Amino acid sequence: MSWELTSDRPIYAQLIEQIELKICTGVYPPGSRMPSVRELAREASVNPNTMQRALAGLEDSNLLFTYRTSGRFVTEDEKLVGQVKQRLAGEHTREFLDRMQRLGFDHEEILAALSRIMEENKR
Repeated sequence: MSWELTSDRPIYAQLIEQIELKICTGVYPPGSRMPSVRELAREASVNPNTMQRALAGLEDSNLLFTYRTSGRFVTEDEKLVGQVKQRLAGEHTREFLDRMQRLGFDHEEILAALSRIMEENKR
């Protein structure tokens, strides 16, 4: 999963969101050791201080924790990961609905479009 950063919002906030997504999708599974700040910064092509700020934010939300000198680890609290996953799903859903409404779709048309696409994805 590549890093997709834009200039419209603070980079550290985008890094937090993308690491949350990587945790929720299992790229960084619960209990796993995170790559170092420098490795992550190099991978995302950002300043290590910016990556450090993002990781500190994830520690503040308890998604990551530091174990002495062994590095950072992903929480083993699957309930917390599930809550983050639900929050991200809500954000994506609201964004989708907003875009559909701006395109002029009403409630029934949005549901029909979703139903059709879900059927197509089954195949």
